[in-house]
Amino acid sequence: MSNFLDIEIQNIDHLGIIAGIIDSIGLVEIINEIIGHEPGEKVSPGQVVKAMILNGLGFVSSPLYMFPEFFKDKPCEHLIGEGVKAEYLNDDKLGRVMDKSDLITQNV
Repeated sequence: MSNFLDIEIQNIDHLGIIAGIIDSIGLVEIINEIIGHEPGEKVSPGQVVKAMILNGLGFVSSPLYMFPEFFKDKPCEHLIGEGVKAEYLNDDKLGRVMDKSDLITQNV
């Protein structure tokens, strides 16, 4: 018999469907290929963009520094990717990815 005290419930609302669609079209991999992914990064640029999309569709209008707060009660590993924690989605990381994408679009 399982111990019910070991069960953890996390609410993903509609974000699971959105994450599944992003995964099915391969958006994370496409962005990583375009922007580049460094081996030591805890979160790839594609995963950051996926988190931005989930945040934007989570009906939350918060400044970038509030990203970890939005994801703290969400199952980040399930929604964004293996090993991803809410604290990895900080404003510094988001800003670096947006800067990289801005440089690429200026050169196109």
